[in-house]
Amino acid sequence: MTIHQDKLSQQHPGFHSVSHDRPLLEQSNDAYRMVGKLAEPTVCPKCNAVFHDGRWQWGAISSEAHQVICPACHRQDDHYPAGYLFLTGDFLKAHSADILRLIYNKEQHERAEHPLKRIMTIEPLRGAPLASSQQDAGLLVTTTDIHLARGLAEAVHHAYKGQLELQYNAGENQLRAYWTR
Repeated sequence: MTIHQDKLSQQHPGFHSVSHDRPLLEQSNDAYRMVGKLAEPTVCPKCNAVFHDGRWQWGAISSEAHQVICPACHRQDDHYPAGYLFLTGDFLKAHSADILRLIYNKEQHERAEHPLKRIMTIEPLRGAPLASSQQDAGLLVTTTDIHLARGLAEAVHHAYKGQLELQYNAGENQLRAYWTR
């Protein structure tokens, strides 16, 4: 903390210093984030996730539960992903089955604990800017959660190396991850 920030924090108790080494995702305006507190228990009629103890989780569904569509199902209905993972390169073409297995396993692990972390689509990416041909340029994975997209990208990068670039758009609460090898 700088001397100036220290003086400000003494003069203004609500002041806190901000590190600019990472984006402030929690302060972004996410239209899919619940405003206010939901009645408990609440269940999503589409996926059966239960809002209990202040968070969405998997659990027993009470017959008296209120019904509200969860943010992940809402994003899926609107076809509005929070995370995009672009996978390209010759290595992907040769090892796509292994990479997809890694992605699905990572998503299943995350989703077991966090129902709002889901893959929305996995589709062929045609005409990618880094691709040498217009056909089978790569894969596009879309997710309902930016943290899942980042986790998938980092898992692929950790397992298979290559180049990884992460681009946050805090204003839209979105992440675009680009992996190539």
